[in-house]
Amino acid sequence: SLEAAEEAFRSQYEEYKGKHVSSLSQERRLEIGLPILPSYSVDASCIGNPGLLEYRCVDNQTRREVFRQGPFENGTNNIGEFLAIVHALALFNKKDIRLPLYSDSVDAIGWVKDKKCKTRLARDERNAELFDLIERAETWLRNNDYANDILKWETEAWGEISADYGRK
Repeated sequence: SLEAAEEAFRSQYEEYKGKHVSSLSQERRLEIGLPILPSYSVDASCIGNPGLLEYRCVDNQTRREVFRQGPFENGTNNIGEFLAIVHALALFNKKDIRLPLYSDSVDAIGWVKDKKCKTRLARDERNAELFDLIERAETWLRNNDYANDILKWETEAWGEISADYGRK
């Protein structure tokens, strides 16, 4: 993309290469293929663990942000990834959007399939709002069907997910 090219031009080559050039073999990249387009992706960012959490959804073709939530206090990245997936599924269900949804979190994808956020984080006064959202998300998953495939974003082959916050 133009954005990636401009970043490469501005950066030191070794720094850019470390962030964007995959160590996967060409054969493995061909096996994985490319992301399905059109599609959407979700990601979360947590500063600290637990820490200040936010999450969002992005259109993979246009890079337009569909929604952003947070910041929430005393959360974890996995909670944010879980909530982002469920938020997207509920929104897409309401708007009859049936396109694939990517996440780079194996844990969150599993939690969604199990309809249960399996965090070990304790509820406290700072993260009470997050735990209310988790309860709502679990209830939504138990009571609704969705038409979207939830797919794993292949970071090693494709680079960072479109919804990434770039805070690594």
